[in-house]
Amino acid sequence: MADPIRLATYAGDFSRKGPGLLLRDLLKDDPVPGLVTIMQAAPDIVLLTDIDYDAGQAALKTLRTRLKDKGLDLPYLFSRRPNSGMATGLDLDGDGRTGGPRDAQGFGYYSGQGGQAILSRWPLELTVDFSGMLWRDAPETLMEQGDPAHDVQRLSSSAHWAVSVAHPLGKITLLTAAATPPVFDGPEDRNGRRNRDEILLWLHYLDGKLDQAPGSPVVYLGNLNLDPNRGDGLRDAAARVLAHPRLQDPLPDRPTVAWDAVGEMRVSYVLPSTDLRVSGAGISPPEPDAGPHRLVWVDLEMPH
Repeated sequence: MADPIRLATYAGDFSRKGPGLLLRDLLKDDPVPGLVTIMQAAPDIVLLTDIDYDAGQAALKTLRTRLKDKGLDLPYLFSRRPNSGMATGLDLDGDGRTGGPRDAQGFGYYSGQGGQAILSRWPLELTVDFSGMLWRDAPETLMEQGDPAHDVQRLSSSAHWAVSVAHPLGKITLLTAAATPPVFDGPEDRNGRRNRDEILLWLHYLDGKLDQAPGSPVVYLGNLNLDPNRGDGLRDAAARVLAHPRLQDPLPDRPTVAWDAVGEMRVSYVLPSTDLRVSGAGISPPEPDAGPHRLVWVDLEMPH
């Protein structure tokens, strides 16, 4: 029997208020909050959904080095410039100014803030990138015709990547997501509608509505910022993901975050396709100063 593959997603706080600050913190002797959580979970592949991007991947490479120094070797990296912090040139929040964090394609004080990154034991290759898709063009879009950014607003607040993992026993395709929170808006519920459309995008992909559906085993993972049973948002979107016939849910009803204002909710998910055998799954306890989110992991065995 081959060893199981441990996949994880973690919305730990690897984001800072300015470019270069995450790299600065990673270069200090003090451990950056969140590293202990990753080390203790010891994943073979981990998706980080709140990590600052820089063009040379300096912060991500330094994070990899810090983990390797502690005994966790994840040599292969994948990241691209996210939509978060990418300027639209429009005043999307209606404050009379452009260039603010809520005027960007996804919330961000600067380009690259709070993006996504993957670290892996095995080589990674981008196979599909929907990050540039306009919200208006998404299947079943709930974008309003009169939206102020109708012609420029991308669907992805961060990114939607299909990334192939070259495991020795065969390929696995990761479908990554970090959807906008369905809050911080008004009665028009723009963020709630966008959150729903971001979450459903990978279901349309699996159903063959966007591109040829992936033939290899897939894992839909990331921070959907939506609980199927409680909290704000169009919760039916999360229910549709969990009910999709190609996906399985190893951790039903398990909370992944504890917010002071609203309590515990389930927002981070690792959902393997049904052709992968789940041999274990768990949620790491919260780490002090690493944010309210918990790391979610699933152990998988490749189909024979």
